[in-house]
Amino acid sequence: MDIKNLSYLLLLLIFLVIPITLSFQKKVRFVFRLKYILPAIIFAGAIFVMWDIRFTQMRIWSFNPDYLSGIELLRLPIEEWLEFLIIPLSSIYIYEWLKVRFEDFEKPEFFVIVSLVLLLITGVLAYVFRTRMFSFFTFFLSAIYLGYTVFRNRFKKYYTKFYLALVISLIPFLIVSAILNSLPAIVYDSAHTMGLAFLGVPVEKIGYLFLLLLINVTIYEYLSSRRHY
Repeated sequence: MDIKNLSYLLLLLIFLVIPITLSFQKKVRFVFRLKYILPAIIFAGAIFVMWDIRFTQMRIWSFNPDYLSGIELLRLPIEEWLEFLIIPLSSIYIYEWLKVRFEDFEKPEFFVIVSLVLLLITGVLAYVFRTRMFSFFTFFLSAIYLGYTVFRNRFKKYYTKFYLALVISLIPFLIVSAILNSLPAIVYDSAHTMGLAFLGVPVEKIGYLFLLLLINVTIYEYLSSRRHY
């Protein structure tokens, strides 16, 4: 195996720099909250893995073996499995750090409006691009889950830190995704995307991250507040 085959795996490790760095913050006792985040990661990961497997089979996206370790599970590169573990873990570490570092900074009403605007945008995009599979499923599922979150009205007090964590998480996510696309380690079928990209990253990938983090954080906070175990 050549070092080139570890490209995707090594790029994923960039995300671990965040939790490792923040772990030195004494007030962020994240290790004691793993019992709440791991079920969230498993639940959300199961959804995204099934989605990933199906879209890979349909060739909506494909992976270049030159940049992969060659290890697969259910015909999906192990790197993709790790993505649904490492990225949420890193992002929720950021989320917890923000709750401690900016405890008094809360703008729930503003971010409810942001959520409603995003709900409208994702709904419209899902309809307009309903014939493009990656676009449709990304925006449709985002609209459904965001709508459920908004109208259930139990996540309002967490919106501020969630959106801040999302913005911060986007920085390493876009860097890693841009590198992966430029290699290219991942190739997207343009017939199933909007054709819009940021730093070479399809806009759908940003929606993909948004939905992944929203599912993880909402389940995480639900379990934390209920303290079932």
